[in-house]
Amino acid sequence: MTPSLLILTGAGISAESGLGTFRDTDGIWSKFDWQKLASPEGFAEDPVAVHDFYNARRAGLLDARPNAAHAALATLEAAWVRSGGEFLLVTQNIDDLHGRAGSERMIHMHGELLRARCAMCGDLTDCRTDLAIDMACAACGRDGGLRPHVVWFGEMPLGMEEIYERLSSVTHFAAIGTSGSVWPTAGFAEEAGRAGAITYEISMAAGESGHNFQHAEYGPATQTVPAWCEAVIAEAFAA
Repeated sequence: MTPSLLILTGAGISAESGLGTFRDTDGIWSKFDWQKLASPEGFAEDPVAVHDFYNARRAGLLDARPNAAHAALATLEAAWVRSGGEFLLVTQNIDDLHGRAGSERMIHMHGELLRARCAMCGDLTDCRTDLAIDMACAACGRDGGLRPHVVWFGEMPLGMEEIYERLSSVTHFAAIGTSGSVWPTAGFAEEAGRAGAITYEISMAAGESGHNFQHAEYGPATQTVPAWCEAVIAEAFAA
């Protein structure tokens, strides 16, 4: 069987790059109201506040840099594929740090902060500046419809069909820097386990779905992820 690896990453992998987590006691949603800032209803009610929130996050992202964990996963991807394996990185993060570190085979299931989407025509464009309600869409010319290309609460994550297809046949699955408390990602380890995959949890502490993992490594991502990457490639392709 061809070794097939699917890696799920969450906010914990970018925390050491200075980007905030969400559900920790000092996370983003302990300081801000997601119903007002991360929902279609919130955007319809107060688009200025939503734009201000994401404009600040976008500026913070542009100042951030990939860390050793991002780099290790990019190195792992290259080695895995070079050895003949199948690889997919699924990230819940809307930052671009995986891409900047060199990751290529990737699904941003919650969208990308450095892209804007027109709610009126669906056009996607790169976005590294502030968005505002009076900005016109370059594709359709209408204003008031540009929004961050992020999946808000109540919206469907992206790429789910491909993700579940991969989970049904993976030989290795790892969840890195994610709490395992939010669906549908909370069920990914169980899905991979049904396919017979070896499962790994790599995080600061055990998540709510920790019982679905066969192996666990706990600690800062910049320490645990590089070591795990070296070990898993050696194990998977051992002669």
